[in-house]
Amino acid sequence: MIKDNFEHKSKSWDMNSRRVKNAKSIGEMIVKNINLKENFTIMDFGAGTGLLTYFIAPYVSKITAVDNSPSMLLEFQNKQSEFRCKTFIVEKDLNKEDIDEEFDGIISSMTIHHIENIEKLFEKFYSMLTPNGFIAIADLDSENGSFHSDNTGVYHYGFNRQELENVVKKAGFVNVKFNLASNINKPNGNFTVFLMTAFKI
Repeated sequence: MIKDNFEHKSKSWDMNSRRVKNAKSIGEMIVKNINLKENFTIMDFGAGTGLLTYFIAPYVSKITAVDNSPSMLLEFQNKQSEFRCKTFIVEKDLNKEDIDEEFDGIISSMTIHHIENIEKLFEKFYSMLTPNGFIAIADLDSENGSFHSDNTGVYHYGFNRQELENVVKKAGFVNVKFNLASNINKPNGNFTVFLMTAFKI
């Protein structure tokens, strides 16, 4: 049985106002930088309880929530009626499984630092997008490993933007851009969150 690293956190996940504020800032930055359309079908990778989905839903037709944590997706399911677009839940680990569907865009918040092989991930993202499809990926800038109190399942202590851009371009994406999406202030420091956007040719 696959271990759910988020099982003990899922019910209280949305109670953290810092987390909600971060998702809202990322959502607003996506809306500002991507021309979202009402007929778009989007994948929210690492959707968790649906924080980012909530802020993007009013602008698109459908969001497929993909996550490998059943407990997080249960919380997502419990509030599906709050989302202002169609939402579907897919419990899969994209590291090991595929989804036979194309998307106009892939969004993600604070997830890819949990993915060991990001080269393979972005190649998969590229293959899942329609022509001119986009990615909008938010995650931590490089940090010293102190962001998480427990680094179980954390493969990257944030990302160097240039190195990440190289990975994304190698996968085939163009027009890679970074914006500062959010600041997360914790007792042990201030952590910056970027939004990276890029497009499939």
